[in-house]
Amino acid sequence: MKFRRLTFTAMIAALSAIGAMIKIPVGIGSAALDSAPAFLGAALLPAPIAGAAAAIGHMVSAELSGFPMTLPFHALIAIEMFAVVYGFAKLHQRNHHLLKWLFAVIVNGILTPLPFYFLISPQTYYAITPGIFIATVINAVIAGLCLPAITKVTGKVGDTCR
Repeated sequence: MKFRRLTFTAMIAALSAIGAMIKIPVGIGSAALDSAPAFLGAALLPAPIAGAAAAIGHMVSAELSGFPMTLPFHALIAIEMFAVVYGFAKLHQRNHHLLKWLFAVIVNGILTPLPFYFLISPQTYYAITPGIFIATVINAVIAGLCLPAITKVTGKVGDTCR
């Protein structure tokens, strides 16, 4: 991996970790601003690496929130974050501007909590989904406000770290 790409990957993961410290009060569980940097990574990195940065950022976020007690669940969430940001990055690189935001909000805000319906209980899913949805919308708005500037500065859509 080239040094520039590695640096951007580390920056996105670190910004996700910093965002994880900014909690959004949503009731049960915790939600934070850790997704916004991951969505911004779509403008700087290839999709698989942007997804990896998101997964790393989530694991750091989980460590800040008591992760040793729930490692299997957080590993699942990290895999889901990888998939969400990977899909978002692919849509971004193909200039599907509205679709990428709908994808991010629906998949991250509604579908990613779905395994907990089966793993824990339906009540858990219904309790955490509204908060995760609200946090996803806030993260998407923040990323949406910053993404045009990043795209303008880099001069490209997608992988700028070749």
